[in-house]
Amino acid sequence: MTAFTRPSRWGIAACALLGLAPLASAQQRPSEALTERLARSAPALDRKVLALATRALSCAAGRPGTAPATLSVIDYSLPSTKPRLWVFDLAQQKLLFEEWVAHGRNTGDNLATRFSNESGSYMSSLGAFRTEEAYVGQNGYSLRLKGLEPGINDKARERAIVIHGAPYVSQALISSQGRLGRSLGCPAVRSAVARPLIDSIRDGSFVFAYYPDQRWLKQSQLLNSDCGNAVVPPQGSRTAAMPSAGSGNLNSP
Repeated sequence: MTAFTRPSRWGIAACALLGLAPLASAQQRPSEALTERLARSAPALDRKVLALATRALSCAAGRPGTAPATLSVIDYSLPSTKPRLWVFDLAQQKLLFEEWVAHGRNTGDNLATRFSNESGSYMSSLGAFRTEEAYVGQNGYSLRLKGLEPGINDKARERAIVIHGAPYVSQALISSQGRLGRSLGCPAVRSAVARPLIDSIRDGSFVFAYYPDQRWLKQSQLLNSDCGNAVVPPQGSRTAAMPSAGSGNLNSP
């Protein structure tokens, strides 16, 4: 597990110089170079998952009010007993954290298999999120998330899906029961790392939660080559649209 200091918000300006600033045109592809550079510092992170995360980041960065300083990637295809959360400083293009993260009680045991956007499901959600404000609640220091994908995770704030620390995210739980404890849908992390991690990614950074769910992968506008901006022809038209040139809840063990 690794932890470093919070990236400066001036990193946003540095991102612009490095070509990581908001992409105004849907014709621009996600930065393959960014994927390559970040991958060097996180060899355990699947390169294809990271490529999807940077693609979604590039699409989201073209939207007003989006200028993330960090990229957080969760790979729910991995078992909970393995580190599956990576946090990158985009300005410095380096790894800040590599951590365990719990999934929702009804998402699965050690392996995550089910996801939901519905209140009361006690499942994790997939897709892209923007971090919002930090606060102290029932689970201690926590971070609110705003889901960016309609029908996939846009009820995250309504469901109180937040990042927080939890005692059941520990080696002791792995040793005793063969998996981490589970939340009611929140991506919970180790209590010891919760505050520095949250302070590194709060207030407008980008979180990408992956699982090879085919419906989401096909439906997500942020993963489309045109970022969901394809022109749809009028009904009955024989002219096809021209494609883009670019492609606080309670928790329990």
